[in-house]
Amino acid sequence: MSATATHDLHDDHGPEKGWRRWVYSTNHKDIGTMYLIFALAMLFVGGAMSFVIRAELFQPGLQFVRPDFFNQMITMHALIMVFGMIMPAFAGFANWMIPLMIGAPDMALPRLNNWSFWLLPFAGVLLLSTLFMDGGAPASGWTLYPPLSLQTGNGFPFAMFSIHLLGLSSIMASINIIVTILNLRAPGMTLMQMPMFVWTWLITAYLLIAVMPVLAGGVTMLITDQFFGTTFFNAAGGGDPVLFQHIFWFFGHPEVYIIILPAFGIISHVIPAFSRKPLFGHDAMVYAIAGIAFLSFIVWAHHMFTVGMPLAGQLFFMMSTMLIAIPTAVKVFNWTATMWRGSISFETPMLFAVAFLFLFTIGGFSGLMVAIVPADFQYHDSYFVVAHFHYVLVPGALFGAFCGAYYWLPKWTGHMYDERLGKIHFWLSAIFVNLTFFPQHFLGLAGMPRRIPDYSTQFADFNMLSSIGAFGFGLSQLLFVYVIIKCVRGGEKATAEVWDNPPGLEWTVPSPAPHHTFEDPPIMR
Repeated sequence: MSATATHDLHDDHGPEKGWRRWVYSTNHKDIGTMYLIFALAMLFVGGAMSFVIRAELFQPGLQFVRPDFFNQMITMHALIMVFGMIMPAFAGFANWMIPLMIGAPDMALPRLNNWSFWLLPFAGVLLLSTLFMDGGAPASGWTLYPPLSLQTGNGFPFAMFSIHLLGLSSIMASINIIVTILNLRAPGMTLMQMPMFVWTWLITAYLLIAVMPVLAGGVTMLITDQFFGTTFFNAAGGGDPVLFQHIFWFFGHPEVYIIILPAFGIISHVIPAFSRKPLFGHDAMVYAIAGIAFLSFIVWAHHMFTVGMPLAGQLFFMMSTMLIAIPTAVKVFNWTATMWRGSISFETPMLFAVAFLFLFTIGGFSGLMVAIVPADFQYHDSYFVVAHFHYVLVPGALFGAFCGAYYWLPKWTGHMYDERLGKIHFWLSAIFVNLTFFPQHFLGLAGMPRRIPDYSTQFADFNMLSSIGAFGFGLSQLLFVYVIIKCVRGGEKATAEVWDNPPGLEWTVPSPAPHHTFEDPPIMR
């Protein structure tokens, strides 16, 4: 870069101050922090919507909201939590940690990094604004199935446009992550020496680039059906609504792994650190995650067993879905083997990691149940499916994010968080998350349908338990916010070796903003 260009980028007044530091930031740490703050805000926005859902379901009958608004809440809760909360949270972890873990001075494309973040708040506000438009937000669930998604008011095109913006943000962040990992690793760091979190994000980024355009194509076809007279999904014009299901789930199933793989990476750092042992089978973990990513592309129609596909199709998607259990079991075995005969201590990050291990496995087992075609005919669109995917996404992905936040907070802030409050937050979260979602397995098996605001009286007791758990879980997260604020404002100073690890096992030194590549990249094997 020329001297003139450099001068334009950095004027004589030095680094940006105040609000300009954040708005114009190209520093990976600042952008990572903004991602994490945005994700935390969206956690409470999406959580408030789940409060509306669970308040309505607290007892039979219609209490608080109209059925159409109830379904708008379900749709918005899902879209906000998936695209506005958990994906930006893991993008924040990626921004903060990937350059530090591979010895890079920053992300490879810093201005693209800034843009990919700032698309998010605008897309989020656009999505939420549909609730205030004539006819309200789409009320079709996050799957946006036609013709339900087309029977909506003025909010529909705005919701679709916000999904385009959210997808664009994800694609740009993914390009940045891939370029950073492949081009800016410290000299001598081969791919197989990279930490697991870096590996999981490299694979996740490729998944995002592959499937986000598929979703964009699907929602664009919805828009043209609605406003331009096409009939892609309208049977009266020769289209097929099941075509949209194929398009959506070809995106939707890899999306589930996009959400969970970064959590696998975080767990693969935390369990070795608190077991005081290197990760068991690092290379096997890499191959298992790559295998899961590949298989995620060939199982999409297991969401569609009830649409009337041929028997051969049902068998193929059933068998390929069961195959995913093998690499997943490899990872669970490796995490367990890492803890075996380790010198384990149960600080807050390790508690979340162990809870992840148990509860995510429950989600995996119920996933095997819904993979079986004749059984899925009974489970489909019941609360059993709601229980299944929430066990994967809440004690799975969200606990993974909590785990990483507690683990790296001392590194990010230079201060230790309050360990006692962290453990209280864990136990409240673990108890209430099970109280919320475990009864839903029984509701589904007894035949309660999802996305319905009213239900028979025989389901009342389990629904009341589930709602109490949801309110408890949501309010428990206020404690998490307090722990973070208390830590950021200053607590006990973090030491150089925060977690008392063996040398070289994990790199947890609180570090200043980087001016050069780091001299001592971590050795993870």
